[in-house]
Amino acid sequence: MNEVLLRSLTPSVLGVLVRRGADFAAAEDAVQDALVEAVRVWPDDPPRDAKAWLVTVAWRRFLDATRADSARRRREDRVDEEPAPGPASATDDTLQLYFLCAHPSLTPSSAVALTLRAVGGLTTRQIAQAYLVPEATMAQRISRAKRTVSGVRFDQPGDVATVLRVLYLVFNEGYSGDVDLAAEAIRLTRQLAAAIDHPEVAGLLALMLLHHARRAARTAPDGSLVPLAEQDRTRWDTSAIAEGVAILQVALARDRLGEFQAQAAIAALHADAPAAEETDWVQIVEWYDELARLTDNPVVRLNRAVAVGEADGPRAGLAALAPLDDSLPRYTAVAAYLHERDGDLNTAARLYAEAALKAPNLAERDHLTRQAARLNSARSR
Repeated sequence: MNEVLLRSLTPSVLGVLVRRGADFAAAEDAVQDALVEAVRVWPDDPPRDAKAWLVTVAWRRFLDATRADSARRRREDRVDEEPAPGPASATDDTLQLYFLCAHPSLTPSSAVALTLRAVGGLTTRQIAQAYLVPEATMAQRISRAKRTVSGVRFDQPGDVATVLRVLYLVFNEGYSGDVDLAAEAIRLTRQLAAAIDHPEVAGLLALMLLHHARRAARTAPDGSLVPLAEQDRTRWDTSAIAEGVAILQVALARDRLGEFQAQAAIAALHADAPAAEETDWVQIVEWYDELARLTDNPVVRLNRAVAVGEADGPRAGLAALAPLDDSLPRYTAVAAYLHERDGDLNTAARLYAEAALKAPNLAERDHLTRQAARLNSARSR
């Protein structure tokens, strides 16, 4: 069973059902039923046209559910006859679905969560990690969003800011998480940039390109993480860096700074340094100050503490870290790094070990465990 094919077809099949009059929650349920049926049937009887097969089965499941629900009798009178099996349109509905999920009836956070689950293909656990909330809380939020949009006509698509937030989170999960969605997020952001003249759309595209350019150097052959300072910069994609910088410069020239442009400026300064020791940390701190002003995000302040530690010394970094909540993801890892830079190896080793226990994924856990072991070994000599 080709799971990649199923994932790639899901948004377009969902889009067909929504355009034919299905409310989003019922359409999503019907598509999920069709995917389950495909997993069961396709290995022994693969269809000639995978998308047409999924559309047909999903539409049947939607009609069955509609007829079984007395509260939806009036909708049953409006549905078209079941579409005949055959070749389906190759139209890519994914970006349109992102806008439809950002419906005005939903709060921005609920719209983002619903889109990540229904269109982005992320699990509830992955979305909860991105939002820094318990999985049960996120499951309830997604369920409420589905109930809110159930039966709503999708003729009022949401705003660009919500769609950008979704694309950003999809990219982050694809870049550092369990599912490879980074390339898809870049593709959709390119589409959006071509359709909308908006500096933050350009800023997000630049940010994605600059981060994605470093991807090949982020892991060693054995799969272990390679920190930015230790990466082989000859493996960075210079054409992607050049494109990202050019897009960013045009966006910044419009003097309408937003958070994605500020993040892209930080990424550009990292990409511009020929070696880690030549990084312009003073400028990076200044951009983090701008970013903190725009977002007041505690994770931004956490990253700023690292930059301050590089620009002004580890004790200044620890001072910047002190006011922050120590329950923040990666807080302990940052504290460990700054204490190591300050020469306190005992504290650093202990904190690296604690951070490993809190790591969100196996690769990061292994990296932090190795850092703790390295310092413990150095202390025992």
